[in-house]
Amino acid sequence: MTENTHNLPPKYDSTAVEKGRYQYWVDGQFFEAQNQSDKDPFTVVIPPPNVTGKLHIGHAWDTTLQDIITRMKRMQGYDVLYLPGMDHAGIATQAKVEAKLKEEGQSRYDLGREQFLEKAWDWKESYAETIREQWEKMGLGLDYSRERFTLDDGLSEAVNEVFVKLYEDGLIYRGEYIINWDPATQTALSDIEVIHEDVTGHFYHMKYPIKGKDTSIEIATTRPETMLGDTAVAVNPKDERYQDLIGETVVLPIIGREIEIVADDYVDMEFGSGAVKITPAHDPNDFEIGNRHDLERVLVMHEDGTMNERAGKYAGMDRFECRKAIVEDLQASGVLFKIEEHEHSVGHSERSGAVVEPYLSTQWFVNMQPLADQALGMQQSDEDKVNFVPERFEGTYLRWMENIRDWCISRQLWWGHRIPAWYHKETNELYVGKEAPEDIENWVQDEDVLDTWFSSALWPFSTLNWPNTEDEDFKRYFPTDALVTGYDIIFFWVARMIFQSKQFTDERPFKDVLIHGLVRDADGRKMSKSLGNGVDPMDVIDKYGADSLRYFLATGSTPGQDLRFQWEKVESTWNFINKIWNASRFVLMNVEGMTVEDIDLSAEKNVADQWILTRLNETVEQVTRHTDRYDFGEAGRHLYNFIWDDFCDWYIEMAKLPLYGEDEKAKQTTRSVLVHVLDQILRMLHPMMPFVTEEIWQFIPHEGESITQAAWPKVEASYTNQQASSEMKQLVAIIRSVRNIRAEVDTPMSKQIVLYIQANDSEIKDQLRTNKHYIERFCNTSELVIDTDMKAPDKSMSSVVTGAELYLPLAGLIDIDQEIARLEQELTKLTKEVERVDKKLGNEGFVKKAPEHVVEEEKQKQKDYIDKRDKVAARIEELKN
Repeated sequence: MTENTHNLPPKYDSTAVEKGRYQYWVDGQFFEAQNQSDKDPFTVVIPPPNVTGKLHIGHAWDTTLQDIITRMKRMQGYDVLYLPGMDHAGIATQAKVEAKLKEEGQSRYDLGREQFLEKAWDWKESYAETIREQWEKMGLGLDYSRERFTLDDGLSEAVNEVFVKLYEDGLIYRGEYIINWDPATQTALSDIEVIHEDVTGHFYHMKYPIKGKDTSIEIATTRPETMLGDTAVAVNPKDERYQDLIGETVVLPIIGREIEIVADDYVDMEFGSGAVKITPAHDPNDFEIGNRHDLERVLVMHEDGTMNERAGKYAGMDRFECRKAIVEDLQASGVLFKIEEHEHSVGHSERSGAVVEPYLSTQWFVNMQPLADQALGMQQSDEDKVNFVPERFEGTYLRWMENIRDWCISRQLWWGHRIPAWYHKETNELYVGKEAPEDIENWVQDEDVLDTWFSSALWPFSTLNWPNTEDEDFKRYFPTDALVTGYDIIFFWVARMIFQSKQFTDERPFKDVLIHGLVRDADGRKMSKSLGNGVDPMDVIDKYGADSLRYFLATGSTPGQDLRFQWEKVESTWNFINKIWNASRFVLMNVEGMTVEDIDLSAEKNVADQWILTRLNETVEQVTRHTDRYDFGEAGRHLYNFIWDDFCDWYIEMAKLPLYGEDEKAKQTTRSVLVHVLDQILRMLHPMMPFVTEEIWQFIPHEGESITQAAWPKVEASYTNQQASSEMKQLVAIIRSVRNIRAEVDTPMSKQIVLYIQANDSEIKDQLRTNKHYIERFCNTSELVIDTDMKAPDKSMSSVVTGAELYLPLAGLIDIDQEIARLEQELTKLTKEVERVDKKLGNEGFVKKAPEHVVEEEKQKQKDYIDKRDKVAARIEELKN
């Protein structure tokens, strides 16, 4: 029990509110999973950020959604594990460390592998600390007692276990293949680490002379420098133009090497000349054709993108310099006879931006088809499948898995999980194992490391101490419940976690995967350094606080869609928090000294009390339903409307009547309702706005140490009173109508008015008379008449609300012609509404197919609109006469 003895500061200051609060939560161990058998577990593993720098606005969005989910589940009574961790990010981190060394005039080769790795670990520690500070600033409820890193001992054990097992099962192999090669970082890339961009290049048309004949065959290429590695020209076997040339040889220009004309079904007869050059060492399709025809693989480039000795006189040139030189030489010799502009897609390294080179290399691969088949099979089971939210992204995942290619997993780096393979110094025998060979002095370990995604694919179970399947955390918290990530890494990460989890645990890695989009600038452009339109989430927090940023990120878009960052919307959220802050100050000033035991909602309640408790129930139901469906935007909309409109603008104002009155029982009931509703509001808001809700909650009467451990609100059926809700809606409609009329004739609220209300029936009349003190107070009447049978006063303004008509005699303040014009506009609107509803109800298809309650709602609207239309029409006639 806590007694309210202090008040909130007059102004909301996000910096003051958030200062020290996170440490209070961490010290209290409120975020640590308890492994309590009396609670159901709920697990979310954080998508591990790369230790390459600070977190960006996309990370802020991603983790905010995760934190909302886990805070809500914790309040709903689950044993929640929100597991933190970071990724070593092989290529990206090594590039950063090497860049830093370059500034110091060093390279990794100057240091050697061991010293370079020491530098990389220093980098990791520095940036890991920065990331933790940012997690703190964001307010993430992470269990730091279980924090992991993809290169820590436990995860390294899991990586070696997986590699060796896949190798033993024939699912990992070493072979010579065309891979994506980044000449800048000098490492292999997987297909999804290649960004394809449309660029304007050229088609170079050449004639290769046929040996022994006074003729030639025309080919075209976008990469003339690779012709130095041509080992054949291919045509389609069905192409009648080339039937007599199949088996002949051509003389490769410049090099002079003789190459054969081969027939292959791959060649498209309709494209270009129907003949293509074949370069098996520099093109993936040519590689396959070369295999079918047993062609030599001639590699003409070094790993850094310069031409090698097989390139003849172009040896040592950069590949693009070679292109220019060879074009000039081919033009001079008459071989190159046409150059035309050509728009085509060119692969660029995601990390370095360099143009990717298809390159013949010996690498390690995962045989993907068996793994993909297993994962696809799992999606056929409603019980075992991964549920994608929104569902359309399952199609994205399935299409990629159905068209899977083998995965190149080796990287020519030093920072990462070193491949657990050794080669015998004398026999070159290959050994693969979790431990090094016993006679290690006779063996050399593979120099390469594994693709970063190889280790992060194991993240949902390796972080929970797999392969120790008897570990308590693994048994309790795996499979995990929800993953939150962007649609841009469905292929990189989501798919790989699914097939690795199925292979090694026979379980899905997570029940649900919530897919969000990208954060874009206010104009919808992707954020980038070149555009200078990036937003640092820490800057936003410094200006408006973490709660403002979190609420904006959570409610700013629908699931799966991109989010436009707009400063004015963050400011709007800040204004919303100020509204909550000021409303809380009002409540606290009126409940000073109150304890939890003093809260009594069983006493007789007025219509406003009953209405706000009914609306509270409706809001709890809607917010819970939408949050459970990960539709945070809709949950936020319901919360915003309830807090701003219902609680602040209406209930608090109406509560002032009993609070400032003489009836002590009514006063105590209203105080109880105020505290209860504010408490429930804070609990529902807490997952989105953890800091300010904790701050306010500590001041109101409450039980427990922290709102993080408070129970999530539930619908209390006994508090719902639809009759009171209906009465209140009518009162609000009357007050709003009167205020609108005042505004139209520029009559200030301070000026008293005479108000006549003609009720449709005696029941409505009695209700309005019972609650007339609200009308008198909020309409500021000098005289109020409520009856069922009255003559409309002359020269008055009128308004029609559900169940009643309002008349305001405003002699001297109203222009009759203007009032008629206003009513005619209203009549036009109501007539259109009647026509719309008539048309809908006249549609047999709608009436038959729509749910019964929907049809009934439309019929009620029809009746209401007709009633209002007829009354407005009658009023126009009265004024005209």
